[in-house]
Amino acid sequence: MSSSKFPDKAADLSSPAAIPPRERIVSSAADLFRKFGIRGIGVDAIAEAAQTNKMTLYRKFGSKDELLCATLRQVTQRAGAIWDELERDFAGDAAAQLKRWVEFQVDRLEQEPGGCDLANAAVELRDSDHPAHAVVQEFKNSQRNRLAAVCEAAGSSNPELLADTLSLLLEGARVSVQTSGPEGSSRRFRESCEATIAAFSTK
Repeated sequence: MSSSKFPDKAADLSSPAAIPPRERIVSSAADLFRKFGIRGIGVDAIAEAAQTNKMTLYRKFGSKDELLCATLRQVTQRAGAIWDELERDFAGDAAAQLKRWVEFQVDRLEQEPGGCDLANAAVELRDSDHPAHAVVQEFKNSQRNRLAAVCEAAGSSNPELLADTLSLLLEGARVSVQTSGPEGSSRRFRESCEATIAAFSTK
């Protein structure tokens, strides 16, 4: 008899147990943090959901805070991939990249009614010295800077201000979805962005 705690699942490469423990822990923690909040879930529940134990969890991550930062970095990797997609699909056409960025964010608003995981974490963790805040701030700033670069390449009259305005529209739309639902002000996100981009156009 196999000594594995999950012999049947481990034999199935499509089962969660076939995924390396670190990946299972990060994925399970991200789902639970999203569903119950960071303060609302403990490491015991995370370990159980990841089909592992606390000893393994703490061996992979020194603390719950470290695990949280790992889940947020996973989110940044997925969200940051949009820029690779834009450059690949619309090489040399910054205006098309900017238009696709808006469409991408519209899709995310519809698919992620719970809002941005990073922004939610920053709001829940009021202590500005928490290590997660550094992860959130670095990502948000890098996204804004990438957006400003696209705005500049697209010929905006004031790319820095346009990038900041679009970023504010996005963050506001995410909050609106949570407070007012999809029929609230967030439904105007696309046209608000289009009007703003047009206002900064030099053509």
